[in-house]
Amino acid sequence: MALKNDHYTYRVTWSEDDNEYVGLCAEFPSLSWLAKTHEAALKGIRQVVAGVIQDMQENKEPVPEPLAVKQFSGRLMVRVPPDVHRDLALKAAETGISLNRLASSKLSR
Repeated sequence: MALKNDHYTYRVTWSEDDNEYVGLCAEFPSLSWLAKTHEAALKGIRQVVAGVIQDMQENKEPVPEPLAVKQFSGRLMVRVPPDVHRDLALKAAETGISLNRLASSKLSR
C-alpha cells in the first residue's frame, strides 16, 4: 500500500538495541518499522503510515497534516525561569537588540 502525494517527514536511523534500521515518521511518533536495510526500513514505515491513514480516513478521524506543507506563523511562546529571562533581557539590552531578536538568533544556531 502506498500513499498518493506522501509528503510526511521520514527518518531512518540505526537501532543498536535491535541491531536493525528503524524507520520513523515525525507526524506519527508512535509508529516505527524495523528492517535489516535502510531502504527496507523506509519502505516499511511508509507502508505502515499509509495503512494507518487509510484506517483513520475510514473511521472519519482527523489525519495529521504533513509538516512539509503546514503553514507556520513564526510565533513561538517559550517559558523560561525568571532568572534566565532576566539574563537574556540584560544581554539584549547590552548588545542593543531586542529580546526577541536575541532569542531568535540563539534558537537558530
